[in-house]
Amino acid sequence: MAPHDFWQELHPPGTFAGDGEFTSFYVATLEDGRQLRLPIRELADGGHALASLIVNQASFAVLDALAESLAEKIRPMRIDVVAGLPTLGLTLAAAVAQKLGHDRYVPLGTSRKFWYRDELSVALSSITTPTQQKRLYIDPRMLPLLQGQRVALIDDVISSGASIVAGLHLLMACGIEPVVIGAAMLQSERWRESLAAAGPQWSARTVGVFTTPILERNATGRWLAPPA
Repeated sequence: MAPHDFWQELHPPGTFAGDGEFTSFYVATLEDGRQLRLPIRELADGGHALASLIVNQASFAVLDALAESLAEKIRPMRIDVVAGLPTLGLTLAAAVAQKLGHDRYVPLGTSRKFWYRDELSVALSSITTPTQQKRLYIDPRMLPLLQGQRVALIDDVISSGASIVAGLHLLMACGIEPVVIGAAMLQSERWRESLAAAGPQWSARTVGVFTTPILERNATGRWLAPPA
């Protein structure tokens, strides 16, 4: 597959074998059985890899399907407003808010505008940009939209949990406790430890459209998903 071919199409159930060896792509399966091919990103140790999703490079059809599935999962929680994490989570958060029938959503940001306040920010790290020192901000003008509301905090992928925990810390510092955390992909189980450290309630409040494991390289150089 060419790099730009990934994330462009959802395939019918059973199109690809999803429980064997993988080479250049991993087959993720949605709850309804549809399949999505994701590129495999080798980790630094050379023996493990992760399946990757970049939702703002996905086709509109894929984004629409992921947003619809996530919206249906959180709809029973009577969400008043969706807050999105930058950068990639903003694309999904906006789409989920539309699926819920909302007129708008609240984007958090990493670009400091001159009217932002430092006390309304937290340090932010990301597994995909580990060398960048960033801060996560909330626009003070947006706070009234969140206060006293049932808030969903949305990112595209939850991997190490660092970005989600930063978002939680920022909202909680503003007196806002999200009722649910949502993502298109829950990447491995590493995020659970980070969220548990932030509070025992967060793991149970986290939902995703699909999950992907840490892959292991076998003797032939192919990638295997560990047994469930």
